[in-house]
Amino acid sequence: MIKIGFIDYYLDQWHANNYPEIIKECSDKYEVCCAYGTAASPITDGTNAEWSEKYGIPLVDTIEEVIEKSDCLVVLAPNNPELHENLCRLPLASGKPVYVDKTFAPDVATAKRIFDHARKHNTPVWSASALAFSDELKAFNKENISFVRTVSGGKYETHIIHQIEPVIVLMDEKPKRVMYTGTNEIGALAMEFSGGRIAQLMSADTQNTFNICYKDCSVVTQPVESPFFKNFVQAMLDFFDTKVPPVSEKQTLAVIAVMEVLGKAKENPFTWVEI
Repeated sequence: MIKIGFIDYYLDQWHANNYPEIIKECSDKYEVCCAYGTAASPITDGTNAEWSEKYGIPLVDTIEEVIEKSDCLVVLAPNNPELHENLCRLPLASGKPVYVDKTFAPDVATAKRIFDHARKHNTPVWSASALAFSDELKAFNKENISFVRTVSGGKYETHIIHQIEPVIVLMDEKPKRVMYTGTNEIGALAMEFSGGRIAQLMSADTQNTFNICYKDCSVVTQPVESPFFKNFVQAMLDFFDTKVPPVSEKQTLAVIAVMEVLGKAKENPFTWVEI
């Protein structure tokens, strides 16, 4: 059995709660063998010990112990990217393959430091939005796209990454600039790419949906119905097998470049913010 270790800020959160079962669904040769968390959940007040008992995954006292007992590592804290550089310091010095949960880092400078630290120790690492692994995204013709519109649920500040990354995959480059076009209730972002190509992203409590418009004025509207999260976990396990990241550092840095300016864009609505 190949052993996966969890390293987290607080373990009582959706990703740590659901990854173990999805991992079992994807493969019978992997198991989450242990976990470490630094604090109780500030959202539910659930302690790491309570999480350990509920999910039957042993709790350990240090990050070093997780690394020692595991063959591969998952650094979680999905809603606290500002903690990732510190949580990754020892895992990325281990040489063991590491997946870092979205959002990878709070800014590009931190993201580059994390990648450089991994490179220094020959540790394979990657991070991505799960929606980047939807079957629908893979099926789109990416030639001659003129305009993209996406909609997905979650908070603008943390969950719009699930639209930013697929759009960057479709456009195959980092956007030039972004503009906040939403309201206080509904977050929305416009992104401009080379050649005048535009993407509009909206955070709303509805089904994940892509609208792709091509230069010949044809339009493809596609709700996301594939098991993208299971696809993503399978990609994680494949990475643990091959040590080859399925997402490039360049793509991750492009995503973080957009995430870094979300707050500035929202503070200055309907004004372009250069990236």
